[in-house]
Amino acid sequence: MNKNNYVLIMAGGVGSRFWPKSRNTFPKQFIDILGIGKSLLQLTYHRFLKLCPVENIFIVTNSQYEGIILEQLPGIAASQLICEPSRNNTAPCIAYASFKLKGLNPKANIVVAPSDHFILYEDIFLSKINKALGFTEKQEALVTLGISPRRPDTGYGYIKYEHKNTDEIHKVIQFKEKPTLEKAREFLAEGNYVWNAGIFIWKVGSILKALEKYANEIHTLFTKGIDLYNTDAERSFIDEHYPTSPNISIDYAIMEQADNVYTIPSDFGWSDLGTWASLYEAVPKDKQNNVISAKNIHIEDTHNSIIHINSDKMAVLKGLDGFIVVDEGNALLIYPKKEEQSIKEIVKTMSTEYGDLFQ
Repeated sequence: MNKNNYVLIMAGGVGSRFWPKSRNTFPKQFIDILGIGKSLLQLTYHRFLKLCPVENIFIVTNSQYEGIILEQLPGIAASQLICEPSRNNTAPCIAYASFKLKGLNPKANIVVAPSDHFILYEDIFLSKINKALGFTEKQEALVTLGISPRRPDTGYGYIKYEHKNTDEIHKVIQFKEKPTLEKAREFLAEGNYVWNAGIFIWKVGSILKALEKYANEIHTLFTKGIDLYNTDAERSFIDEHYPTSPNISIDYAIMEQADNVYTIPSDFGWSDLGTWASLYEAVPKDKQNNVISAKNIHIEDTHNSIIHINSDKMAVLKGLDGFIVVDEGNALLIYPKKEEQSIKEIVKTMSTEYGDLFQ
């Protein structure tokens, strides 16, 4: 096991599309959303234990989730939590974590991965990650795992790559925003596009050099704390300066600008589990094509739906087709599956209207 391999697990999101299961105080990465006895964070953490020493796994999160993470991951020390005091998107938190890891090991070869993705074939996933790590160890490259598209999906960003040879690692030509259905079909027909999964691999020196070149404001801000990372003074520096960093994603800040970006097309049974519909697609269904997580329930003439009912509730459902039904705490969601993209905006509106009751 290579001691220069490090993993940054991104676990600071609120998962608003999974409302009402996912709340600001306990978002989806900490929930056993698959019903298998482990949260998505725990699954991700155990997956990466096969890649590097446990002490080389760091969790990047919001300060409010510190206690939850230490409870769910007993193998993680408090020093392995990289806590952001405000949500300023992925570029600042990756910059902060990169400066911190450089202080621990200037040769660090880093995997950056979300905490809430579903991966069915872990051996294939780890094989692709190891190939990327081998590539970035020898070259100044920024690598992203791209997911070979299975359908013309309009819910993902796409990455276009050069297809000049049979090698698994390809130079990236361009990042594409979420397309129309017609465009998505064109991408699949061309054959050199992958979905952007937000999984990155690079040496610490490579990402810091890219930040200095393409996101100098962020680089300059975190350089101010160069002598404070991994000391008792780190937290106070971050609490003061981090909230002033630009709110920007690593895609916009670096990946869409850099000229040394590569991708490895991959197929390892991936889903970002970003919505109830994506969870529905990822898990087994009954004879009526329903996904049901409930203890006391009676269902008639209901098809193609995902239903989560708390075990202390009784429910009777009839005549639903293609619906999301979720009962959680003080909230109930009954919503057409095909319209679920609007749930995030509704959650935002209701959060403003109902405040603490909604958290």
